Amino acid sequence: MQEVLNMIINTIKNISIWSVLDILVVSYIFFKGYMLIKETRAEQLLKGIALIVALLPISYLLRLDMLYFILSKTITIGVLTIIIIFQPEIRRALEHIGRSAFDDLHVMQDDEALEEVITELVNAVANLAETATGALIAIEQSTGLGEVISNGTELDAKVSSALLENIFVVNTPLHDGATIIRNDRIVAAGCVLPLSSNTSINKKLGTRHRAGIGLSETSDALIIIVSEETGTISLAVNGRLTRNYDKDKLKSILMRIMINRREKRVKTLGEKVKVWITKIKRQK
Repeated sequence: MQEVLNMIINTIKNISIWSVLDILVVSYIFFKGYMLIKETRAEQLLKGIALIVALLPISYLLRLDMLYFILSKTITIGVLTIIIIFQPEIRRALEHIGRSAFDDLHVMQDDEALEEVITELVNAVANLAETATGALIAIEQSTGLGEVISNGTELDAKVSSALLENIFVVNTPLHDGATIIRNDRIVAAGCVLPLSSNTSINKKLGTRHRAGIGLSETSDALIIIVSEETGTISLAVNGRLTRNYDKDKLKSILMRIMINRREKRVKTLGEKVKVWITKIKRQK
């Protein structure tokens, strides 16, 4: 016991500021990794892997040779298995990391122009909700939606409530699918979105809602869904769905999210520019 205490004391004495920084960075990475897989299939799979790792030393100490052999071989091929099983989550994590300050943030800089577009959008959504007309609208942000746009019908038209309402009229060619908005343009309609594989989603929600959540899981787009059964307005952001919006509440939350993201990005860019300027001055 004394040896253990001495080892702990010596370790504490030898801790430097870089060791603390190293621990904080690793802790942050683990935290962000957990948040990415929270409430997904990967969370349950991770618990199973943790159980296997915990059983390995126990089976060795208790001389359960067959169990130890199976578990050790399972871990040997575990890395490849994890890559295959966690492919959607790994892709999601890499896309999340790839949203750097150099991404093209598709948010207008003019607040008045932004408000005009959002007003046209929420007016259309409110009118569609009144008639319980199903709708799925995605507002592109820093993650490009080129793949989604390419599988639909490209339009490149100015955002207007009349056009949006017309797109989702039942039995028209473009009503069954998602409409993509980039800045003040409707760039495509009738687009097919990836369905969410989250098993915790309410079973009462249909394909339209699962598609909206699915796109929000793989991008930072803002997805508005209007239920064709109840006319309920929902918003999917970062893999989470919130429901029961009215016109004013939806406009307020969209404006707040888009302006906050723009200001955060501008601040980040400003800080990086300052660092670059400082480095250049030091080199001179």
